Amino acid sequence: MDAIRKQATKLREQVAKQQQAVLKHFVGGIGGSDNIASDEFELQQHQRLEKLYISTRAAKHFQRDIVRGIEGYIVTGNKQVEIGTKLSDDSRKYGCENTCTSGNSLSKVALSYSRSRAQIEKERDNMLKLFRTQVTEPLRAMIVGSPLEDARHLAQKYDRVRQETESQVIDVARCQARVRETNVNPENISKLEASEMKLHELKSNMATLGKEAASAMAAVEGQQQRLTLQRLIAMVEAERTYHQRVLEILNQLEAEMLSERQNNETPHVVAADSTKPPPYNLSENFVSQTFDRSTDGMGYFLGEVIHAYQAESDVELTLSLGDYVVVRKEELRFWSIEELFIELFIVSQHWDSSVQFSPGRTFL
Repeated sequence: MDAIRKQATKLREQVAKQQQAVLKHFVGGIGGSDNIASDEFELQQHQRLEKLYISTRAAKHFQRDIVRGIEGYIVTGNKQVEIGTKLSDDSRKYGCENTCTSGNSLSKVALSYSRSRAQIEKERDNMLKLFRTQVTEPLRAMIVGSPLEDARHLAQKYDRVRQETESQVIDVARCQARVRETNVNPENISKLEASEMKLHELKSNMATLGKEAASAMAAVEGQQQRLTLQRLIAMVEAERTYHQRVLEILNQLEAEMLSERQNNETPHVVAADSTKPPPYNLSENFVSQTFDRSTDGMGYFLGEVIHAYQAESDVELTLSLGDYVVVRKEELRFWSIEELFIELFIVSQHWDSSVQFSPGRTFL
């Protein structure tokens, strides 16, 4: 269709140029630059009106496309609101019933999700209402509004007057030719005068209509451009606000869900930690912690060897599992194996023999 319209416009321009050439041939030098057919200003005005007509028609079609698209989006959005509201109700119902016997974490999350989903659908509904009131209704009002129709009627009326003017120019040229070909003939002269008077009136009307139509069409074109741009911006802002608000709701919902899951998993983590073996301690690697508290104030204790050790040098001792050792602290420090000089006694099972080692020897 666009190709056909362009071809028709091009054809009209060619016909107008041909008419200009024919009129110049008929009128010759008589009338000269005063003739409407040779008036470049009128030709430019006519071409401008053609372009304005095409521009306003294209903008009108674009506005119609926007309205149809947004109306379809609203229908789909209303269906999404309906589905989301149903999901919110179902989640709230499960959260209120709380049928789980081992905890209520899922019920709490379901209630949080229900509230958040309801808020999201409310935001969606607000966005759709803005689409309807801020986009579709203003554009539809302009599509069927009177300014556009009035401007187009003026342009069409200007076209008709212009065609009449072109025909009248040809009639004036014929009358002028008759007057030149014949002797003074009052009838031919009166016809020429009447024809020229009518041409003058048509020229005046055409000039007035041309200015009015061009002004009206230009005003409509500017209004179309401004209003359509404003409505598109309003649509984008409404959608951006909706997505920002939804993002805030989802972030808050996610934080609540993760917090609930963490609270639900914490008891299991504590129970698992309580079953872990005690940390490895070098100072307790070869002797047990069982000793008589009454001897602690004396600076030594009796311990049982729980890990065997094979001496690797002359200054070390070989310890067997089950041996007993006496550990004595030389200075008032912690019981750290790196800071102790100990006396070690290996006592047999029947306590019938003992070996004493001088201070300064260690078993590590």
